Amino acid sequence: MVCVRLMLIAGIAGLLTASGCAPETRYRTLSLFFDGVPDPAKQAAADKKRSVAAADTTKVNFRNHGPYAARMCDACHRADGVGLIMPVEDLCLNCHVLNIRKKHVHGPVASGGCRACHDPHGSGKPFLLAADPTTFCFSCHDKNALMSREVHKAAEGTQCTDCHDPHGSDSEYLLR
Repeated sequence: MVCVRLMLIAGIAGLLTASGCAPETRYRTLSLFFDGVPDPAKQAAADKKRSVAAADTTKVNFRNHGPYAARMCDACHRADGVGLIMPVEDLCLNCHVLNIRKKHVHGPVASGGCRACHDPHGSGKPFLLAADPTTFCFSCHDKNALMSREVHKAAEGTQCTDCHDPHGSDSEYLLR
């Protein structure tokens, strides 16, 4: 059952990617199957805001993404500087190995939305996260709704990733 579901989802995602459909169309379709699929319109605004923040490398603990630090722009960007060398949903997995063959996959991961959580150029946060890891998940997930659950009351002040895998898990709720 799970295998059939994964094959169906992978097939739909593959068709959307291969067909070259617009990001908005891909977003609407994937949102039917996954929670947390990043809205491309909001993503573009967030990327612009993060790029400005990434330009300030004087911050303590700031780390550049390897290719960006090495000025290997062509690892991701076309030589003309206008676009990316491949669709953004495939780009990160061109270098980074991520096992997403799990029963439950986080929406942004399933849609290739790495940039919903990670800054591709640099960040002062661990794992090139776009925001503070103790509050970051609440930019998409309702903190009040989650913290009202008994299991989360004892977790106040911890990071969601202490218990949940941010990419995917074979356990429900992405539990580790």
